[in-house]
Amino acid sequence: MTDILDKTLLVLLRAVDTPTVCNAIEVAQGKRGFDAFTRGTMLCSDPDGGAIVGYAVTAKIAAVEPPTEAPDVIRARRMAYYKAMSDAPKPSVAVVEDLDYPHAIGAYWGEVNTTIHKGFGMSGALTNGVMRDLGDMASGFPVVAGSIGPSHGFVHVREIGTPITIFGLNVVQGDLIHADRHGAVVIPMDVLGALADAIQKMQETEKLILGPARAPGFDFETFERAWTSFEKSRT
Repeated sequence: MTDILDKTLLVLLRAVDTPTVCNAIEVAQGKRGFDAFTRGTMLCSDPDGGAIVGYAVTAKIAAVEPPTEAPDVIRARRMAYYKAMSDAPKPSVAVVEDLDYPHAIGAYWGEVNTTIHKGFGMSGALTNGVMRDLGDMASGFPVVAGSIGPSHGFVHVREIGTPITIFGLNVVQGDLIHADRHGAVVIPMDVLGALADAIQKMQETEKLILGPARAPGFDFETFERAWTSFEKSRT
C-alpha cells in the first residue's frame, strides 16, 4: 500500500490541515459533495502538532462492562491487536471504535498506549472513545478522540481489522486517513495522483480573495471585484 502514497505527497499532506484536504478532494473530483468526513466536534491531544496521515489499522474496544470471555482469550486478542498495529504498512494510523459510544468511559489512549503505538512507528490515533494523561502522552503521536476522562474502566479489545465508524465516518482497514483538530477524512485513492495539484490550485484560488481582504483599504467594491475573480477561478 505504501507505494501509492509517495514521500513528496506525504510531506505535503502532513503540512496542510484537514479542511484543506476536504476542499482539495472536491477540486480533484471536479464537484462538490465529498462526504467521507467526521461529523461533530472532536478533541485533539496536540492541536498544534500537525496532521495525522496514514493507512488505517482498525479495531473495536469496549470498557463499560467487564469482558465475558475467558482471560486467555482476551489476552490473546490484545496481543493480536498489538501485533497488527506493529506489523501494519507505514505510515499507519490506529483507528479504534469504542462500542460504548456515546457513553464511553474507558480511556484507552493515555501515556502507555500512545508510547507503545509511537514505538511501533505509527503516526497517531483516531477514536470516538476516551483519552487521558494529557500532559504525559507520547510527544509526536497526536490522538483525535471523542472525549477526555480519567479511568480505563474494563477496556478490552473486541475486534481487529473490521470496518468501523468514528463520528459518522466509515473506515475500513487500509483506508488513507487525514486527521487533525478539525476531525478526520478518508482520502479516496483515485484522487491521490491529482491531490497535490488540487491543493496548490485551491490555495492559489483562495489568495484571490484573501489577499485583497487583508490589504489596507479593503471595501465592498474591492471585495466585489475580488469575489468575481474568485468565483471564475473555481468554475
